Amino acid sequence: MLHFELVTPEKLVRSEDVHMVVVPGTEGDFGVLEGHAPLMSTIRDGNLEIYKTGAMAPETIRIEGGFAEVNERGLTVLAEKAE
Repeated sequence: MLHFELVTPEKLVRSEDVHMVVVPGTEGDFGVLEGHAPLMSTIRDGNLEIYKTGAMAPETIRIEGGFAEVNERGLTVLAEKAE
């Protein structure tokens, strides 16, 4: 499982283990699974798609601006706003 955290300036919105997250990067959407290569990207306004398991429909969270970082600990999305 991929450890995923969504953080805004006000609070930690999510911290959970998931199957996959699709992030709206400034150069296009990208999916992150467990074991993804290290990556840092700016993100555009759009929807994060969170897949709890491979077979489920995704949960979406609207985000605005920020950064995404993938490292050995998982995926962290630092968003200016999350709804």
